[in-house]
Amino acid sequence: MNKIVLYLGCCLWPFALLAQSHDSTSAADSSSSGILQEVVVKAYEQNRKLTEVGAAIGIAGQQQLTRFSNTNILPALNIIPGVRMEERSPGSYRLNIRGSSIRSPFGVRDVKVYFNEIPLTDPGGNTYLNELGFYNFQSIEIIKGPSGSLYGAGIGGAMLIHSMPENWNQSVSLDLQAGSYGLNGVTANARFGDDAHQNNFSYTHQASDGYRVQTNMRRDVASMETLLKTSKRQTLHAFMLYSDLYYQTPGALTLKEYQADPRQARPGTGTAPGAVQNKAAIYQKNFTAGLTNEYQISEDWQNSTTVYGAYTDFKNPGIRVYEARKEPHFGGRSIFQFRHAYPGAEVQLNFGAEAQRGFFNTKDYQNKNGNSDSLQTDDDINNWQYMVFAQADIRLHHGWIITAGASFNKSSVQFTRVSSPPPVVQTRTFENKIAPRLSILKKLGPGISLYASAARGFSPPTVSELLKSSGTLGANLQPADGIDYEAGVKGNFLHEKLYIDINAFFFNLSNTIVQRIDTNGVFYYVNAGATRQNGLEGFVSYQWIDQPVEFVSQCKLWVSYTFYDFHYKDFKQVNTDYSGKLLPGMSPQFFVSGLDVFTRIGFYTNITFTYSDRMALNDANTDYAGSYALLGARLGYQHSFKGPKIKLGIYAGADNLFNTRYSLGNDINAAAGRYYNAAPAANYYGGITLAHLFR
Repeated sequence: MNKIVLYLGCCLWPFALLAQSHDSTSAADSSSSGILQEVVVKAYEQNRKLTEVGAAIGIAGQQQLTRFSNTNILPALNIIPGVRMEERSPGSYRLNIRGSSIRSPFGVRDVKVYFNEIPLTDPGGNTYLNELGFYNFQSIEIIKGPSGSLYGAGIGGAMLIHSMPENWNQSVSLDLQAGSYGLNGVTANARFGDDAHQNNFSYTHQASDGYRVQTNMRRDVASMETLLKTSKRQTLHAFMLYSDLYYQTPGALTLKEYQADPRQARPGTGTAPGAVQNKAAIYQKNFTAGLTNEYQISEDWQNSTTVYGAYTDFKNPGIRVYEARKEPHFGGRSIFQFRHAYPGAEVQLNFGAEAQRGFFNTKDYQNKNGNSDSLQTDDDINNWQYMVFAQADIRLHHGWIITAGASFNKSSVQFTRVSSPPPVVQTRTFENKIAPRLSILKKLGPGISLYASAARGFSPPTVSELLKSSGTLGANLQPADGIDYEAGVKGNFLHEKLYIDINAFFFNLSNTIVQRIDTNGVFYYVNAGATRQNGLEGFVSYQWIDQPVEFVSQCKLWVSYTFYDFHYKDFKQVNTDYSGKLLPGMSPQFFVSGLDVFTRIGFYTNITFTYSDRMALNDANTDYAGSYALLGARLGYQHSFKGPKIKLGIYAGADNLFNTRYSLGNDINAAAGRYYNAAPAANYYGGITLAHLFR
């Protein structure tokens, strides 16, 4: 009851504050509430309004990204129904779209990620999402459910990251952040050129001591981006990024340890040292460079071609093993598009190919107090994958839009164990069947639509999942394969004040890949038979006030809700039958609500309430992580000065105002019940932004 009273009090707090404010002159900036349904999305290469795309798509624009602490994208993505991002410790992210994290101890699985047009997911199936700094994200599109018709193997969906702002201006800016548990950060950005020649240079430094023992983090990111319009027909987009990331990994706790002291790192046992003794951490350096050429061949035809190269240097002193990986890879993607209006129909065709090749090396050493000791294994890993795809969109009279597409994917992995002469070579090749998708959308009126879709998705094991801790190739590990059916409605009502986006899906998956964790904290993977994954996702927002000339210029209330019924349909291991059990790692219900208020003089506030249902932590459903409720708030002021175009922004905020004890990024199916990674208690942050715009 006290938490509810506090939540209501925080909702009324901004109005009390505003009533005491005085009038002055200022202009609302891009942070003010926009009309979501008017957003044009790139998803499925359709470049249409959100309400005209027959798919479940979530958007995180600048308004969502900057309503929290300006340090990571996690809370903004969690606003999107069906998307769950977790942080086990600062810098250690796990992205979950409709249950994709059941096979992910950390990082990203079952989701294909693109940074601009560059595949950020490497040919081994891994995505280093944490190589990007907060200010590398201008907007994010999340495609939920199988999207293999254009984006390759992956049953969770796709993430499309855009780094260039929608409205480009010459400017220099400086952003400073500070907060609890030693959080500090600085970002410097410079944009030069004109509309035909845009240059963007950015550097970010971020550091934190972390809430738990052994959770220090440091990240430095430098990026350079150029957009050059060489002619009316051609545009070149070049990008380079270097990231140096270090973060400590405290390890998961048992329930007894978690209840006794949630801030402690994993202690040592009789058979293994603890996280502190072995200095468990991640040392990760990434370099990525890419070039995209967009060319208008004729009035109806155009092409977009991207080539890229990337290199990752990854070191991980863990509880038992010191792992060192070097992962150079390169690839490209080319899309041809044809658009033409015929009598009675508008037709758009997209077809092309994508290919990636990697030459990885992985060495495992004994970890001796954080240093690599005796060599255990040395593996050369050559991997490649390619896909060809095609999609047709037909826009008919009376508001009908039909989309049909399919892709063919093939991947191969070759392991060579060079540490055991003579070298042992093992190869696995996955020839996935055609992954089709069909959607039908009917516009019921301006900005209102109904849609239904069916899609088949495949997800082969990643390189790290195939290579077991024993060094043998997971010969029996098979790709996950599923069929998804969806239906939804989205649009605006009440003179565009009310926006809704609701969808239901029914997903039957076979050969589901799930993780196991042995007593030494080593991950391995098994196929879990068939699963039934059904869900309901909804987002509703109401623009209570939209009067730019009034004192309170914007006020919006919104609610995001996710309901999941995820069960094992048929899963037996040896003599144990898990059929009918809940899939671990998934909360049946997840609820987020918010209030955003903006004033004409520049003051604003953002309030967020989050509720997560309890979740099963193992296949047997004998252990659970409890439910929790969180409250966060941000108060800020922004002002544009006359004369020189100087923009000033100041903000302060707090997370977990209820001071709730909860675990985030739980380790699923962990031996000895080591599931729990305690999240921070009540914490505070603040920042300042100063920008000079050139005209």
